[in-house]
Amino acid sequence: MTASDPILRFEGLSKRYGRQPVLRDVSLAVQTGSFTVVYGPPAGGKTVLLRILMGLEAPDSGRVVLRGHDVTALPAAARNIGYVPQSFALYPQIDVRANIAYPLHLAHVGEAETEAVVAHAAEMLRITDLLDKRPDQLSGGQKQRVAIARGIAKRTDLYVLDDPLAGLDFKLREQLVEDLRALQADSGATFVYMTSDVIEAMTLADELAVLDRGEIVETGPPNDLYERPANSRTMALVGFPPTNFLAAEVELRDDGPWCRTALFEAPAELEVASAGRMVVGLRPGHLRVETAASPNGADVGSIWIPGQVVLREDLGGEEIIYLESSGVTLTSVDRHTLPPGNLGAVHAAIDPRDLAIFHPVTGTRAGRGRLLDGVALRHG
Repeated sequence: MTASDPILRFEGLSKRYGRQPVLRDVSLAVQTGSFTVVYGPPAGGKTVLLRILMGLEAPDSGRVVLRGHDVTALPAAARNIGYVPQSFALYPQIDVRANIAYPLHLAHVGEAETEAVVAHAAEMLRITDLLDKRPDQLSGGQKQRVAIARGIAKRTDLYVLDDPLAGLDFKLREQLVEDLRALQADSGATFVYMTSDVIEAMTLADELAVLDRGEIVETGPPNDLYERPANSRTMALVGFPPTNFLAAEVELRDDGPWCRTALFEAPAELEVASAGRMVVGLRPGHLRVETAASPNGADVGSIWIPGQVVLREDLGGEEIIYLESSGVTLTSVDRHTLPPGNLGAVHAAIDPRDLAIFHPVTGTRAGRGRLLDGVALRHG
């Protein structure tokens, strides 16, 4: 194994419980020194994948290659992986110092080195003042910091974190996300992080792997998966608020392909020449909502759709706007440009280039919308 080789590879992993497949031919390479996040909805297969990686379960087929060696049949103790569980799993009868030191004692590390490692982990997690306390004297956020410190105290180059921030309040999660990012950069180790939280996934990941229904849908840098998803399932799962999807029909006209939905039609660029049923995806952040009087200076080439605001959710710096147009509900993100409390008529503006076109069955990307020079595409 060289420095450029992946530290970890899953190769064709499959697993069934009875007749129910939970992993389907999962293959994934985790690069050395990366912060790789495996993200997906609950029951998508993350827990089973983690258990196979840790050596707690065996796959039905496929293998786990760790540091260049097939470890599929090796027990958990022989894999040298640091582990941070979702639950705190602290020993209540001993203090924080002893909880953090526990994996070092199991590895027969000397007292002097153990003290140094514990002190360093406590300093990185800002819990030095808690070392002499017991778990029942700690808050939930403090307990989680101790659990993370214990996980990283193990001397290894690979750490696995099982959704460790689940159940914490937003402010604590926000702080610990920053801490984990700094921790990984400081240690230089490889982190594999499992989560169902899309914001954590996007914030933490160097490399993001989307796991859904037991399959790796897509992998890549989070911004690439957000900006140019290769699959409609990726677009549905990566990003908040959830993507707007519309049934569509692609027609080949004299001036090129056009994409027609219940709300609008727009010119399209196809990566593979084809016509027929498609699905169009549009990020809420790419749907601009303005009052009915606004579009008198409409952007050239934009699609303008009349609609009615039916609900507004204020998130502080921005609002989620739900509007209806011709019986279709769309979601938009507004950064306080609408009058407060407005539930009246509006116009929604779309740049056709923000439309992603997907095959309705396979979910693969077929193309996107395109601008038609000098033409404003008004509808309704």
